[in-house]
Amino acid sequence: MTITCFIRYEIDPFGKAAFEQYARAWGQAIPRCGADLIGYYGPHEGSATTAYAAYNIESLAAYEAYRARLAEDPAGKANYEFARREKFILKEDRVFLRLVSGPHGPRQVFRTDVTIKEGIEA
Repeated sequence: MTITCFIRYEIDPFGKAAFEQYARAWGQAIPRCGADLIGYYGPHEGSATTAYAAYNIESLAAYEAYRARLAEDPAGKANYEFARREKFILKEDRVFLRLVSGPHGPRQVFRTDVTIKEGIEA
């Protein structure tokens, strides 16, 4: 059973650029160390201090092994040090969830190239 780790970050509103650099660095290290990275999400509209990350992992046991590999990975070590030094992460909360709504139906495709000409679809 795959589980998903969701991380909620509270970041310094003046540290958004540093958080984006931090997030991009994990784009290589996390998959290399054994997790399936879904992505990092930074503030865009609304809150300037809330960011998220999500990745899939096989189990909590696999998560523990992954975290050990990540702590020893040169890029992982450098990124942890970067965050510690720059202090742009104010708070970090993690939760592990499993998908309970699947399987999902196919996504519907809608035409977006429709134009209206004198009230008639062209």
